[in-house]
Amino acid sequence: MDTGFAATLTGWRDRRGPLAGSLSAAVREAVIDGRLPAGARLPSERELARTLDVSRGTVVAALTLLRDDGWLHTRHGSGSVVRLPAHLTERTTPWSLDRGGAGDADLDLTLAVTAAPHDAYLAALGRAVERSAALLVDSGVATSGLPRLREILAERYTRSGLATRPEQILVTSGAQAALTLLTDHLHTDRRSPVLVESPTYPGALAILRRRRARLLPVPVTAAHGWDVERLARTVRDRGPRLAYLIPDFHNPTGAHMDAHTRGEIAALAERHALTVVVDETMRDLDLRTPPRPEPHLGGAAAIQIGSTSKVLWSGLRVGWIRARAALVAELARNPLQAQLSPPPLEQLIATELLGDTDGLAAVLADRRARLRTQRDRLVELLTGTGWSCTVPDGGLSLWLHLGPDTLATELAARAARRGLAVSPGPWFAADRATLAHHLRLPFTATPDVLTRAVRLLTR
Repeated sequence: MDTGFAATLTGWRDRRGPLAGSLSAAVREAVIDGRLPAGARLPSERELARTLDVSRGTVVAALTLLRDDGWLHTRHGSGSVVRLPAHLTERTTPWSLDRGGAGDADLDLTLAVTAAPHDAYLAALGRAVERSAALLVDSGVATSGLPRLREILAERYTRSGLATRPEQILVTSGAQAALTLLTDHLHTDRRSPVLVESPTYPGALAILRRRRARLLPVPVTAAHGWDVERLARTVRDRGPRLAYLIPDFHNPTGAHMDAHTRGEIAALAERHALTVVVDETMRDLDLRTPPRPEPHLGGAAAIQIGSTSKVLWSGLRVGWIRARAALVAELARNPLQAQLSPPPLEQLIATELLGDTDGLAAVLADRRARLRTQRDRLVELLTGTGWSCTVPDGGLSLWLHLGPDTLATELAARAARRGLAVSPGPWFAADRATLAHHLRLPFTATPDVLTRAVRLLTR
């Protein structure tokens, strides 16, 4: 713990002023940025002094400052635990996530979504309507999905290195529906915590909160990816039975998990009976030339979920679960499954789009080219602003660091008054308060819209 704690405070000695003040400020910023999660237990005063190479008096003074300001809770004989001050946990964001964006804003960059591939979609819709007569003689009752769609999805997994049979696929009305069904089925003991990344997808956080799940955040950064050591320690010490991870062009940081880390996490999950829900909705949005996909995060303990929403169109509400055949059969019997199953015609459209190999390849090539251009334009526009980001190899957004003097919620509120809606970092935090110096900026809009948005932000 002491080495990991010291690593979160890199550069703290370079600050001006007394060492105790610099140390306490570094700890506060580490908590706000999510590098040091609330609830983390600090090493003893003696260990801290030795690790940081300062006097014990300096450590005592720094911890006193943190304790007085509400950042630390100390119990005699139990050590000190990092916490969030009340003024942070009571902070509210300018808009409700339930609105699905900010409809009254002239420029809405709260949603990382792409426009539909117009010609390809209309062509698929026409073919689906022509072939829909067979659906009308069926009962129309929700099933695990149209047989042909399940076959196509299974073939796609098999071609990408994860051998899959159609009976291992269950079709849902999107990735959020898939996670909702899995959470309802798997998270039956609310005393058992759920491991999530910090930051992570707000839609997933909303689903887990509705289940009143206790969340265990593990940091992921755009520059360094996943802290596997901390993840493993959290699994060993806290014993979660369920985890939600986004290894492919992580939302919002854009981080991409390498093959070695995937293997480590898969092995860890199997050792500790941890079921890992692997969100692969961004997997096809590899903007490198050529794309270089990593192996799936697999293993006996992994369940993959996917969707057409990011690659094709968010209006096509078709997603899926890839899991053991026995689990898929159990999920199909869950009463909630009927409510989370997409209409047959939507599934038929998805079948046409995903089953047309050449057409889908053309759509993906065009999608990637546009996103690459828009990403590079957004990075160019942000140059010289004093804000920083790691340029992602894929995905749909930049995870922008605003610096220690700018709170994202306040910047977002000022932008909203000028007609621009953006997503502040706390939206992506399990505790709703940290990551306060970050902003997610999607590059899904046209270069012209991105130019207008950045001009408004930098005012």
